[in-house]
Order: sequence, then structure tokens, then C-alpha cells
Amino acid sequence: MKKISLALFTLFVITSCSNEHSKEYISVSGKLENNKDSLITITGRTGVVKTISINNDGSFKDTLKVAKGAIYSFQTSRKKRILIYLKNGFNINITGNSEKFMTSFEYSGEGASNSNFILAQLEKSKKLGNPAALFALEEEAFYAKINVLEKEYDSILSSYKNLDSALVDMVTTQNKQMFAYFKNNYNSNKKIAKGRPSPKFENYIDIKGGKKSLDSFKGKYVYIDVWATWCGPCIREIPALDKLEKEYHSKNIAFVSISTDESRRSGGSWEAAEKKWSNFVKDRNMSGIQLWSGKDTRFQQEYQINGIPRFILIDPQGNIVDANAPRPSDPRLRNIFNSLNI
Repeated sequence: MKKISLALFTLFVITSCSNEHSKEYISVSGKLENNKDSLITITGRTGVVKTISINNDGSFKDTLKVAKGAIYSFQTSRKKRILIYLKNGFNINITGNSEKFMTSFEYSGEGASNSNFILAQLEKSKKLGNPAALFALEEEAFYAKINVLEKEYDSILSSYKNLDSALVDMVTTQNKQMFAYFKNNYNSNKKIAKGRPSPKFENYIDIKGGKKSLDSFKGKYVYIDVWATWCGPCIREIPALDKLEKEYHSKNIAFVSISTDESRRSGGSWEAAEKKWSNFVKDRNMSGIQLWSGKDTRFQQEYQINGIPRFILIDPQGNIVDANAPRPSDPRLRNIFNSLNI
């Protein structure tokens, strides 16, 4: 009897141990519907952590180790990427549709709540929209909205259980920084609100020779494109911008493109940066008024431009119509132009 009991106890221990996932590595498995890729790449701040083969039916399974719990990139191609939180000891199953990469993914298993939380946080941030809409609010409405948003972000955090403490600390810090940014920049953004006098640029080099300033276009609406030759999204807007400029060529509006190409991306040479810009404009036969800002970044700073492309619309009196105007490819822009009777 004792031998039977001992055997049952041993079997129980073995079974228990086999069901408990090792804390030394991560298990990742799942299935991607409509998949056409053969590899998954998991990447961290220091580079590729693991490549995982995808079977013909879209299923995959592998293990990996990470240095610490952190957010990693899970991708099947450069254009298809989603975030995942990984920590040794996790056992995560991933399902999703490769044709709906950013909206269909679901995580399950041990540690999955961390990744699901990240997806919820990202979705909330997308719905936040353009911060310029917040800064355009009157003071009372602005702070009321910020108060609501803070509660909503706190609610997302509290609704997910068993989150890794490192993730909680990181997100809590980031949320505080985001709302501090909104509050600290509210007053300065009022300076670029609709109807306010626009910040000015002066003596920017013109591709056709000479120099131009914002005052050069007094009496006309001015649609400004702040861009650079190295900026992919900027370049993708060029065909739509050229088409728009031709369509409104006889109207009371100037289409002004301001290149922010600088020395840091041109081997430390401002001369090389200017040449890169001028060659790009000529090779592309870009229309409109093509300017280069050179070393003068005051205009960008006053408009608080920290990402490009950025589009700005100014009225004939030099006042701001929209400090974050729609892109040339956005149909809303024509609606704005038509409403202004340009």
C-alpha cells in the first residue's frame, strides 16, 4: 500500500512539474489567418531577439529568452507590426488576421494580460486624436477634458489584473508625462491658435533664386508644407500636393514647401544638406514655392513642430487658419479651401 501511495505521489509531482511553465524562458505559439509570410521576427531595443518559422497553415510555436520584461515588436514584415510584452516565464498564445494586423490580435495564456493592456492603451491613444484639437479648447473646457482623459487612462490600467510591475511603473510614468506635457504646453499652444498672428520665417533660400519670408506672401492664403528629403510620409504627399497646386494655381493661395534638411543627416555639412534638397526638388520637378530653412529653426520651434510632414494654413492678413491643417491627400483640405472662397 505504501508503495502504491508513493507511486501516486511521484506521479502527482511529475505531473505538477510538467504543467508548471519554466521561468527560464518564454513559450510563444499561435496562428495567423490569411498569412503569406514565412517568418515572425521579435525585436527589442537592442535588435532581433528571435525569428520564428510560420507553418503553411499559419501556425507557429517556439521558445525564447529575454534579458528583462519589456515591450517587444512582433512582426511578419516591415509593414505589419504589433507590440507584445515579454518576460521569462510567460506562456503566450497569439491569434490574429494578417490582413487586419493592428485590429485583430488577441493574446491568451500566462502573462498575456500585459500585451492585451498595451493594445487597449494604444487604441485609447489613437482615439485621442490630434493634440491640437485639445489645445484649441477654451481653458475651462481644456482642463475638464484633461481630467476626463486622466480618469479613462487610469481605468484602463486598473481593469487589467496581474500586470508586471515594471510595465505598470513604465506606463504610469508615461501617462504622467503625457498629461504634464498637455498642461505645460497649453498656454504656449494658445499662441498658435486659430486667428492668432502666425509666427514668421525670414530669408529662407528659394530654389529659383533669392530668399523668401512669410511676409512675401501677404495678401494671399499660404498653405505651408514642412518636410525633408529623408521623410517617407512627406515624400508620399508630394504627388497630392503637386496636383493640389495645379488645381488652385490661379486662386489666391501660395503653396509653400519648407525643407528642414540639416547637416546632421548630411555628413555634418550644411552645404551638402542644401545640395541634397535642391537636387531632390529638381529631380522630382516639384511645383509650388520651394524653400530651404537652413540653420534657422525658429519657425518650426514656434509652431512646436516635432514631427513631419506638418501642414499649416495662414490667411491673407498673416493670421493662422489652421496650425495643423489636413494633408494634401485628405479630402477635407479642399472643403476648407472652398469654404474660404480661396
